Amino acid sequence: EVQLVESGGGLVQPGGSLRLSCAASGFTFSHYYMSWFRQAPGKEREEVSCIDSVDDYTYYADSVKGRFTIFRDNAKPIVYLQMNSLKPEDTAVYYCATRDDPNCSDSEEDYDYWGQGIQVTVSS
Repeated sequence: EVQLVESGGGLVQPGGSLRLSCAASGFTFSHYYMSWFRQAPGKEREEVSCIDSVDDYTYYADSVKGRFTIFRDNAKPIVYLQMNSLKPEDTAVYYCATRDDPNCSDSEEDYDYWGQGIQVTVSS
């Protein structure tokens, strides 16, 4: 059974940092692309970042480019999202996701497996 478990969320002040982790099990992690999505209240779920299976290609939404970094440790296996210079508009539930098709996609319907989500709140 595929399991994705996020951790590392919480409350942070504007300008602060958080590192999200997604621990994976139940599949061959090193063969899968991994993505982070987020959903703010009243908004659609959006892809934030994606990484290929060997940490060679990454994608970032324009809204987070230069502030967020995705990386992975295939030995653990965990995918991370380092979030710096956080803004109030980054407040959302963040989800880890993956799909059997080895590609990134910004459409949530394309994803087969999801974590339960974790809250990130940026507020003073």
